[in-house]
Amino acid sequence: MTAKTDPASPGAQAPSESVSSSASAAKPQKKPRFALFVATAGGLGYLPVAPGTWGSLAGLLLAIFPLCLYFGPDTPGSRRSDFGDIFFSVPAWYSSHFGWEYVFLLVLISVVGVWAATRAAEFWQEKDPGRVVIDEVSGQFLTLLLGCGVPIWWKASYVPYAPIARGYIIMSSLLNWKYLLLGFILFRVFDIWKPFPARQAESLPGGWGIMTDDWVAGIYAALGLWLARAAGL
Repeated sequence: MTAKTDPASPGAQAPSESVSSSASAAKPQKKPRFALFVATAGGLGYLPVAPGTWGSLAGLLLAIFPLCLYFGPDTPGSRRSDFGDIFFSVPAWYSSHFGWEYVFLLVLISVVGVWAATRAAEFWQEKDPGRVVIDEVSGQFLTLLLGCGVPIWWKASYVPYAPIARGYIIMSSLLNWKYLLLGFILFRVFDIWKPFPARQAESLPGGWGIMTDDWVAGIYAALGLWLARAAGL
């Protein structure tokens, strides 16, 4: 004969407590709306076709946007100390104030991206959700910053001091359509290929694993873009 548990006994769990504990365990996690907005690059990650490519395109547009707002000095009489008539006439550690704005923007995207990617991965309970494309945004931006921002020091050239600064990153690096297209293609190739140590970086925890492999791909792509500039392409 099987003994029955007396509901009133000390060892018995009240039915209401059991239901309460199971209900609390099944309580849905609060949706991190802002983190998902950032992680998906404003919703681009939800696109059904090639979300990573759309994320890379967003990174390219983000690199162009500050250039559209910056026109440089209006007249030679209003010279600014962070530009020189001959490129690289300022100390190498200083670069240009416009270049530092790009560096700050890259750091901001990267830091916020790690946080947002971590929250998104936890919410969707996936290691590297395909909907997270802030890593492509950051990696593509890094490609264009390093690929066009690192000077070709043996090709320093004279540019008249006029309102032509738009289109330049860190003084002498012209960001024209050829470099934009080449940087975009190179980053997509390395992002898909994932050469060492990009694939190994995916094993890092949380958003670090999601973001770091694209930074590695961005560095490879930037090197290819820099070599293309050095070759005069």
